[in-house]
Amino acid sequence: MNVSESFRTAIFNLMANKLRSFLTMLGIIIGIAAVVTMTGLGQGMRSQVVGEISSLGSNLLTVIPGRARQTPWGAFRARGSFNVLKYRYLEELQNMRLPGVRAITAELSTMKTVTYSRESTTVTIVGTTPEYLIIRNFAVQYGRSFGEYDLRYTRKVAVLGATVAKDLFQDPALAVGKTIRIGSTNFTVIGVLESKTSMGQDLGSQVFVPLSTHRQYLSGSSYLRNIVIQTVTQEDLTPVAQIVEDFFTRKIGDREQFDVLNQADILQTINTVTGSITLFLAAITGISLLVGGIGVMNIMLVSVVERTREIGLRKAIGAKPRDILFQFVIEAALLTLSGGVVGVVLGIIMGKIGARFSGWTFALSPGAVSLALAISLMVGLFFGIYPARRASKLDPIAALRYE
Repeated sequence: MNVSESFRTAIFNLMANKLRSFLTMLGIIIGIAAVVTMTGLGQGMRSQVVGEISSLGSNLLTVIPGRARQTPWGAFRARGSFNVLKYRYLEELQNMRLPGVRAITAELSTMKTVTYSRESTTVTIVGTTPEYLIIRNFAVQYGRSFGEYDLRYTRKVAVLGATVAKDLFQDPALAVGKTIRIGSTNFTVIGVLESKTSMGQDLGSQVFVPLSTHRQYLSGSSYLRNIVIQTVTQEDLTPVAQIVEDFFTRKIGDREQFDVLNQADILQTINTVTGSITLFLAAITGISLLVGGIGVMNIMLVSVVERTREIGLRKAIGAKPRDILFQFVIEAALLTLSGGVVGVVLGIIMGKIGARFSGWTFALSPGAVSLALAISLMVGLFFGIYPARRASKLDPIAALRYE
C-alpha cells in the first residue's frame, strides 16, 4: 500500500464516522485552544509591558538613592538615605562627557497645588533638565519645552501635562502664555504635552519646570530624586553602568546608599517572569491534551476491534504488518492534527475575545502556532502507536474468523 492510498483510506474511515471522529478530536481541540489562548495572552502581556516601559525611554540607566529590589514592574528602594544624590554630581557627570552616553538628566519632584483663576489641582511638580522630555519620549502638543536658557537663568516657566492643562483650562490649546500659580509662586505656561500613559498610570498629571527653578522656588533642595543616563546603544549600558557605579562609589563612599538600575536587566527580568508564567499556564492547560490523547487511543482500539475482519482480509491478500501499522498511525495523526487546526482557530478567537475584555494584547507568534500543531501531531503519533501495533500483530486467519 503506498502513502497516498493510506491517506485516502484514513480520510474515508474518519469521514465515515463523523460524529465519533469529532467527539474524539474534542479533547485535542480544547487542549490546543487553551494552550494557544494562554500563550497568546502571555506573549501579548509581555510585549505590552515591555512596550510601555520602553515608551518611557530606551537604553536607560537610573541612579537612585538606596539599594533597590528589582521586580518585573520596577524597582523599590529597600534602604538607604534619600539625601545622597547631590546636584553637583549631575553637573560633574555631564562635564565628564562619558563615551557611549547620549544624554544625562535628573528629577526632583514635589506635590504642589496648581491654580489658575478659580480652578486648582494638586499634582506632581517635576524639576528637570531640557533633555528629560526627549529621553522620556514626551511630545509637545502646544507651545514649546524649556531650554538651556530657562535652566541657566532660573526662569519661572512651566510645561503642563495634558491632564493638568485640561483640568485648569478645559481647552489645553488656551494654556500657552497664561500665568498659573504653583504653591505660592507664579509661573508662565510655555507648553502643553500630548497625553501619555504607562502601566495604567496617567503621566499627564504632572507639571515640568526647570530643575534650577524647582530648587530655588519650590523645594530648596540640593538633592535629587534620581539621575537618568541614556546611552547611544544597548551595548553601551553595561560599560557605562560600571563607570557610573565607580563614580558614585567614590563620591558617596557607601555602596549601600545608591543603586544603578539597568533598563536591560529590568526588561530581561520581565521576559523571564512572564515567560515562566506563560509556560506554567500552558502546561496546566496542556493536561487536557493528555486526556484527549487517551481518548484517541481508546477510540483507535475500538476501531481495531471493529475492523478486525478488514485487517485479516488485507493481510490475506498480501498486506504486511508495517502497512497495517502505518495505516492506523496515519488515521490517529490525521485525527489529532485536524483537531489541532480547529483548536488553533478556536484559541485565536478566544484569545482575542479575552484580550478585549481584559485590556491585554493578544500576540501569537507563527512559531507558537507551529508548535501547537506539532504537539497535536505528536499526540496522535504517540497515542496511536499502541492500537496500530496491536492491529499489525493480528493473526490473519483468526481475524478472518472474527465475528
